[in-house]
Amino acid sequence: MKKIKGGVCAAQGFKANGVHCGIRKNKTKRDLTLIVSNVRCAAACVYTQNLVKGAPILVTKKHVADGYAQAIVCNSGNANTCNADGEAIAEGMCALVEKHTGIAASDVVVASTGVIGQPLSLEPIASGMSELAAGLGDHSDFAAQGIMTTDTVDKQIAYSFELDGKECRIGAIGKGVGMINPNMATMLIFVTTDAAISPAMLQKALSDDVKDSFNMVSVDGDTSTNDMVCVLASGLAGNSRIEGAGKDFTAFKRALNKVTTHLCRMIAKDGEGATKLLECKVSGAKSKRAAKTVAKSVIKSSLFKAAMFGADANWGRVLCAIGYAGADVDIKKVDVSFRSRAGELEVCRGGSGVAFSEETAKKVLSEDEIEILISLNDGRGKAVAWGCDLTYDYVKINGDYRT
Repeated sequence: MKKIKGGVCAAQGFKANGVHCGIRKNKTKRDLTLIVSNVRCAAACVYTQNLVKGAPILVTKKHVADGYAQAIVCNSGNANTCNADGEAIAEGMCALVEKHTGIAASDVVVASTGVIGQPLSLEPIASGMSELAAGLGDHSDFAAQGIMTTDTVDKQIAYSFELDGKECRIGAIGKGVGMINPNMATMLIFVTTDAAISPAMLQKALSDDVKDSFNMVSVDGDTSTNDMVCVLASGLAGNSRIEGAGKDFTAFKRALNKVTTHLCRMIAKDGEGATKLLECKVSGAKSKRAAKTVAKSVIKSSLFKAAMFGADANWGRVLCAIGYAGADVDIKKVDVSFRSRAGELEVCRGGSGVAFSEETAKKVLSEDEIEILISLNDGRGKAVAWGCDLTYDYVKINGDYRT
């Protein structure tokens, strides 16, 4: 498996573009994205479990019910959520894609991101669709920029891998730095691949993957109304179509996880106001479920996140988060260390503190990527969760997000 360029356009048969159409006031910000395939694709999606769902999710569910899609359209700046005419607007966006590309509206995945509860007009989208469609090409970067809200960097990645003796490619773009505590899905993630795989197996691969990737990310503990992960598979790589479990399906899942894990790290590191990526690695749990529960609990702790912002080795907050996580843990067996490029610092052994240098701790925790290593010493279960520190800027960003 090799990292390659191209993002969401790396796989055979895919083109993309992103433009500013006028939804966002800042004319330098792209706010409309389109991804299309030359052929109809196997499609798989997962969605937020929030009971309040954006209208685009309801429309997308209908459009991919048969397991196929050929295009993705997404706007930023307005979530199209809690609007009386939301579904009509989402369907209108798909109709505009059909008008300008010839792809059936019923084969279009639609998504929106931005402010909740504000009416979304179809007018700017209609005025920008001609330019958007005409400019379709190898523009993964434009597409990634078109779905950003408070993101500070665009997020894209691609890998090549082999199936059945054929080179396959898989790439993605993603957005999301706030309202991140996904349940079954996350943020907005659009994945494309030229691997040949049935819709059923594609859905299985995605549903299995999000449990260990996107569901293990938390920025602020809030679950968005518009979270969606969508994968389109064109099949143009020419491998024998994956119809069931086996070595090819395992290889595909491994490639998918490479992409999703990379995006997990990018999203957590770019969390609203964040200065540090936190990666919590739990081992020695009684079960994988217990390990995941502990890892997520530590990553979500506001007190711990604040300590990491201040480079304060307040390991008691880690033990505290483990204690209320709800997992079956023997606290007297717990070991904790912090690790970064500046070194590794043991802070707790057998549930009790160990002496350490505050100067060394400051150096280790002042790096922009920090690992929290937790050994429960009670089994073979392990898990990884991703998060970020909690800073003054998080409050500043969300104090006037709407206005």
